[in-house]
Amino acid sequence: MVTDEEVATLEERLAEAEAEVERLQTIAADREARAVHLEGLSAAQAEALAQAKAEVASRDEQLAALGDELAVAQAELAAARSEAEALRTSLRSAAERYRQAVLASQSEVPPDLVGGETVEEVDRQLEAALRMVAQLKSHLESQAQAQRVPTGAPARRAPDLAALSPTEKISYGLAQQR
Repeated sequence: MVTDEEVATLEERLAEAEAEVERLQTIAADREARAVHLEGLSAAQAEALAQAKAEVASRDEQLAALGDELAVAQAELAAARSEAEALRTSLRSAAERYRQAVLASQSEVPPDLVGGETVEEVDRQLEAALRMVAQLKSHLESQAQAQRVPTGAPARRAPDLAALSPTEKISYGLAQQR
């Protein structure tokens, strides 16, 4: 699999090769122009010109090879990116199925509290939701305990004597002394 770094290196080498080809073509064109102005080329000059042309042709071949390598590397990179996106989509789908299964087994957890694109995210949010549910249950139970009225007969109190007549009040007082 080709990385972005390898593609960048190949692009640099390609740019360097293109610059070298341009330099050699300039040298060859300059030498050809000088050769035209001179009436006759010496054997050494003709050989140098032929050598420069051969070097330019060699660099052109290298440039073409680097271009081919770059194209292959870019195709591999595109395939790797496509595969990575397919894997991300599969991961999100698996995480959603896991979320649904967990929510089905934890009926007390509201679905809105659990989300995520990976199994780890779903687990973290589920733990947070379970803590919240436990806190809410504890709070509601403590409130219910505070408002609980004991069952059975009401507590015994002294009778309300305000409603009794004076005669009844005297009878009640005497009964209490005995």
